Amino acid sequence: MTAHSKQLIIFDLDGTLTKSKSPVDPEMAALLVRLLSKKKVAVISGGSYVQFQAQFLASLPGSADHYGNLYLLPTSGTRLYTWKGSWVEEYAENLTPAERERVMNALNTALAAAGYKTPEKHWGDIIEDRGSQITFSALGQKAPVEAKYRWDQDRSKRNKIAAALAPKLPGFDVRIGGATSIDITRRGINKAYGIRKLELFLNIGPDDITFVGDALFFGGNDYPAKATGVDCVQVAGPDDTKKLIQSWLA
Repeated sequence: MTAHSKQLIIFDLDGTLTKSKSPVDPEMAALLVRLLSKKKVAVISGGSYVQFQAQFLASLPGSADHYGNLYLLPTSGTRLYTWKGSWVEEYAENLTPAERERVMNALNTALAAAGYKTPEKHWGDIIEDRGSQITFSALGQKAPVEAKYRWDQDRSKRNKIAAALAPKLPGFDVRIGGATSIDITRRGINKAYGIRKLELFLNIGPDDITFVGDALFFGGNDYPAKATGVDCVQVAGPDDTKKLIQSWLA
């Protein structure tokens, strides 16, 4: 798969540019800066903008020479941030207070029905209101990567919770994401939605875009990107992504 003819490269964050909730490493940051000198680059994730700041932006070099080519799409594209000397929120599609209350009540009921109990040892918030998305993280938002990967490797625990939750929330999507997370958004909000919003914002078509993700398989949180018609590249993790970017820069 080549990106030489493309205008825009869109990357998933967790599992693609970084390990789950871990900072971008220096080698990846340097590669992305080089890519930004040649292409428009977007990063899309279910994570909040605060998470983007800590996990992604804080790792990039201080020079902002090419940030005008960088687009940030937190919470699956229900927010868009662009660089105009500082990061500017172009739009935000937040849940209403009534929607938030409905989701929170349904989530707490489903967690109890699925037998989930808050572990004695956890790291940060278990349930996070991200404005346009409610996210459940079984071990907390700041859990160590090793603990996250051990908790639900086959997704069976989260599948059980999602199966209990989805019927309680018609009009919403319930998606398994990351290593321990479940994201709840309005129906139709996923990475395909975010990609289409960015197409409209930049006035470019799917033929000019490549999407890179680690979960493009059926049921994976990157899978909806395939519905947009953009070229999609499956990677096995950040090291695979580095090799891909290196090949594009060669």
